[in-house]
Amino acid sequence: MKVLVAGAGRLGAQIAQVLAAAHNDVTLVDLNEDRIAELEGHLPVRLVAGDACEARLLEHAGAHTTDLVIAATGDDEDNLVISLLAKRRFAVARVAARVNDEENTWLFDHRWGVDVAVPATGPLISLIEEATGATDTVALLRLSKAGVNVIETAITSQSHVAGRPLADVQLPAGTIIATVIRAGQPTVPTDQTQLMPGDEILLVSHTATEEEIHAAFQ
Repeated sequence: MKVLVAGAGRLGAQIAQVLAAAHNDVTLVDLNEDRIAELEGHLPVRLVAGDACEARLLEHAGAHTTDLVIAATGDDEDNLVISLLAKRRFAVARVAARVNDEENTWLFDHRWGVDVAVPATGPLISLIEEATGATDTVALLRLSKAGVNVIETAITSQSHVAGRPLADVQLPAGTIIATVIRAGQPTVPTDQTQLMPGDEILLVSHTATEEEIHAAFQ
């Protein structure tokens, strides 16, 4: 699937990371050139700096051949404009938009080109499931046709691995850590990466269950 994500903040970057890990062709757009520069080399996606509220930028980012547009900026007005352009100007088949202020939820419908309105406060797994239209996810996010699961877990101050390096974590067989997201920025971890409260971990596995991952980290 070809996906265009508008908004490279914490949520947008996480969505792009997961969808790219599931072998989708992902383009991530953000108005902030410094933010795009920060993500260079950290995400396996195409990064584009510019205003996604402008049709010319969306065209440059490949909206005319995109299967899914996710408007994930922190501004509801921008998300509505992006959605409308994606649907009306580029006839994108599926458009999902982040709702930052729940009082604006009533605006996010077909009149503005929105197929799916997703609350910014929802869990990452649920947000991606709703945006992509995936229906085979119960506890895990199954996006790869090869049967690979992307599993999310968060480190808290109560996690027994907090303050310890990844080398100390006993992962289930067939499981690797895809990324550690810290302060909104995904990084490729090493064995010496020290886990801290607030870290979010995305793991890829073809055998482990969510309960096994929880036991390893929590």
